[in-house]
Amino acid sequence: MQIMLLNAVTFHQSTSQIRLFQRLCSSHSLSQSISNAVQTKEYHHILNLLNDPKTSLQNPNPFAFLTSYPQSTQTRIIDQMLQSFISIRPRSRPRLVYSCLLSYTLQTTKHLPLALAIIQRTIRSGCLPLPQTYLFLSKAWLNRRKECESVSSILLEMQSVGYTPDTGTCNYLISSLCKVDHVDEAVRVLKGMIVAGCIPDLDSYGTLICEMCELRMTDGVCVMIKEMVGKFGLNPRQGMVVKMLDTLQANKEIWRAVEVIEFLESWNVYLGFEGYEVVLEGCLESRQFILAAKTAMKMTDRGFIPYIKVRQKMVEGLANIGELELACAVRRRFSELKS
Repeated sequence: MQIMLLNAVTFHQSTSQIRLFQRLCSSHSLSQSISNAVQTKEYHHILNLLNDPKTSLQNPNPFAFLTSYPQSTQTRIIDQMLQSFISIRPRSRPRLVYSCLLSYTLQTTKHLPLALAIIQRTIRSGCLPLPQTYLFLSKAWLNRRKECESVSSILLEMQSVGYTPDTGTCNYLISSLCKVDHVDEAVRVLKGMIVAGCIPDLDSYGTLICEMCELRMTDGVCVMIKEMVGKFGLNPRQGMVVKMLDTLQANKEIWRAVEVIEFLESWNVYLGFEGYEVVLEGCLESRQFILAAKTAMKMTDRGFIPYIKVRQKMVEGLANIGELELACAVRRRFSELKS
């Protein structure tokens, strides 16, 4: 029995070693084939190699052979690859190549501009990098920033490898930093991308505002919303506005929530029913009945009418604090709207 068990264990170990050997051979063969394609500049052949269903991507990275070249040569080869894939259709076909190149370039900060260029090409192909890229990109970025370089100077280094930073690439960087809890650095990227000539869009601010809401960073949220609307003329998405107002209400900052509504109204930003209702309920929870009445009046100006229980609670609250005239005016306004 012991002999049989020993034989079984030996057989299992041998089988595992054989499989490991086969994977290593396969990995070496793939890397060698890609190296050959690079030497002959048959970059399209790399797509066939990596998209072959029989291909199993294992460590080491199939582009690891590039370490044998000087950095300038590596940059030239990768750039030639990226350029050769622009005309490929469907555009998403090089996705695996982009993923492998990203994995390779993000191993060291010296390739960061090139990694950003690969991210740019990936996004423009209609794809997104693999989820783990968030972590690797954030780590490489933060390590590079420790060298006291400005955000804009690092972004503009993309020009040294033949590319120009754009909003999509910066947005991906902002999102990556938010996912690893470096919101402050993400804010710096937002400011730095403007210096580098990239104009923030709804996604730039939306990612930051939503993350700040999760962390209840209400000061930052209010700064961001005023900047995106007042400085860049962007109309925030309704879901983001509601989330922001929800956060202010949860933080017991109902006066600030009302100020945000007034700011958005002054810039002719459309506010839906849900945003007003969140603030109105917050006013009532804080027993700010006069403020609630003013908010309700703003709602009716937009053609919205609060839920019946909210209306009743507000009118009763106004009556209890002696604001009978205001309570009557509010009820009259609701009646006019319902008719």
